[in-house]
Amino acid sequence: MTKLIVETNNDWTRKKIESTLKIETDLLRKAVKKCKEKLNQFEKKYGDLNRDEFYGDIDDMELIEWEGKMDTLSKLQEKLKSLEEITFEYK
Repeated sequence: MTKLIVETNNDWTRKKIESTLKIETDLLRKAVKKCKEKLNQFEKKYGDLNRDEFYGDIDDMELIEWEGKMDTLSKLQEKLKSLEEITFEYK
């Protein structure tokens, strides 16, 4: 968890910080959703996602794309979780 301590008595500054983080969080949520949709399309086309069974059975470029999407999804979820856990303390 991350705790941000902001020393300001300016209400505009407080709102701006929180809205900026909200915008970034919303963008990450959309990216996660889009990535999951792509992975769902892949799963519908090929069935269960078992990496070892895919080799030799599907196009290498599609397999690389799937692996890239899996990696991207993991990184996006990690970033999203980090932002969602931020708490603010104003002084």
